[in-house]
Amino acid sequence: MSVALEPTTAHGNRPGVPGAPEPGKPTHSARGTAAGKAAAALRRTPIGVWIAAALLAFLVLAAVVPSLLLRQDPYIIDPAAAFTAPSAEHWFGTDQNGRDVFSRVVAGTGQSLLLGLAATAIGLVLGGLLGITAGVSGKWLDSAICRFVEILFAFPGLLLALIVIAVSGTGVVTAAIAVGVGTAPGYARMLRTQTLQVIDAPYVETALSLGRSRAHILWHTIVPNVIRPLFVLATLGVGQAIVWASSLSFLGLGAQPPAAEWGAMLADGRNYLQVAWWIAAFPGIFITLAALTTTLVGRHLQQRLEAEV
Repeated sequence: MSVALEPTTAHGNRPGVPGAPEPGKPTHSARGTAAGKAAAALRRTPIGVWIAAALLAFLVLAAVVPSLLLRQDPYIIDPAAAFTAPSAEHWFGTDQNGRDVFSRVVAGTGQSLLLGLAATAIGLVLGGLLGITAGVSGKWLDSAICRFVEILFAFPGLLLALIVIAVSGTGVVTAAIAVGVGTAPGYARMLRTQTLQVIDAPYVETALSLGRSRAHILWHTIVPNVIRPLFVLATLGVGQAIVWASSLSFLGLGAQPPAAEWGAMLADGRNYLQVAWWIAAFPGIFITLAALTTTLVGRHLQQRLEAEV
């Protein structure tokens, strides 16, 4: 004689019985464990990373809502106030045209960060196309792409950006494209390596054994796992892109006066270092802060990602 048994949960509770956990729904203990792990991870975060994150949040606020921080119009010229030292009225002093340096630094945050983000996005797209294509292609195409990337690596990244500008002309858009092209070879090499590692993973072999098409495996298995660390790569790359874009503006090849862009402001102040050091000092400090904060936060995210893997 057979007896039908009602299905039970892992703890022996019957479904539908008050107090029994629902199948597929996390229990309070599971949620508590996840929250505890998150809290422990936050406690282990170094104080330097918290400081970098706070400074980065300030820069993002200045870029998104500059009106909250602006004290004066960054483009109004007041010759009578030229070369005013930092004071309660002008926190960062004024430049050779009497414009408030603090307001110009805040106004330039958006353009400088946008330049860095745009250049990083361009570099990731170009590098991703080259790297992923090389990783999934046959030997001859992989070899051809690798040789092409090695040729690009023969030129320093900033020199490669200068070559692009020499061909395309100056300007903010051109500077973003140039910096993106300059960073693309590095991203291509990293993403090719990541693609090869994903292809050798057991879940790709399982998908092949289940009869999945190569196109399905590429777009639903390989690409999602390859682009997973892209956010971390982007965070690390934004700081470098900001420095490079500011360098191009400093050389007069990016943003043009009277634009409130950090590199252009640094170029304006270099001729007045002995009489008004603050004109160049504060834009330079913000370029350094942007590079350091994005790099520190990116390194921390990279370590967290590697620990999870």
